[in-house]
Amino acid sequence: MAASVLALAVALLLGASSRVDHGAAAAPVSEEGLQVTYGSTVKLMHEKTKVRLHSHDVAYGSGSGQQSVTGFPEIDDSNSYWVVRPTLDSSAKQGDAIETGSIIRLQHMRTRRWLHSHLHASPLSGNLEVSCFGGDGQSDTGDYWRCDCLQYVMHATYLIA
Repeated sequence: MAASVLALAVALLLGASSRVDHGAAAAPVSEEGLQVTYGSTVKLMHEKTKVRLHSHDVAYGSGSGQQSVTGFPEIDDSNSYWVVRPTLDSSAKQGDAIETGSIIRLQHMRTRRWLHSHLHASPLSGNLEVSCFGGDGQSDTGDYWRCDCLQYVMHATYLIA
C-alpha cells in the first residue's frame, strides 16, 4: 500500500472547546483532557511552515480540476476550518473521541467538500495532489485519512488501496 503523509498540528479546536482564537499566535492545544472528537471543527497547521490547510471554491486549472487546497499563512482565515467526520461505514457518532489509528474524513466547513487525495500530480510540487471533492451526499475512499494523534498533534495519512 502506497501512502502519502500530510502532517498537521491541531491549531484550533472549536467543537471540543469554548476557546476562540482572536489572532494570537496559533499553537497546539495543550489543555489537559481536551480531545478531538467526531464533529470537532479544527484548523490544521503544517508543523514546519506554520501555514494552515486552506480551501475555497476555486478549481485547479490542471490535474483533477477539483477544488484547490493550499497552505495559507493568516491566522484569522475563515476558509481554513475543517470538520472531523467518520467514514461512511463507521458506527462512530458525533462526540466520539478520535483514537490513534482512526480512519476519518475532513470536511471543508464553508464548501462542504471532503479533503481528497488521488493519483493526480500536484500542479506546483509534482507530488500527489490534494483537493476538495464531493459533498454531503458524495464521498468515497479518496476522502479517508488515518490519524496518528500524539499530544494534540494529528498526523493524517491518506490511504491508497
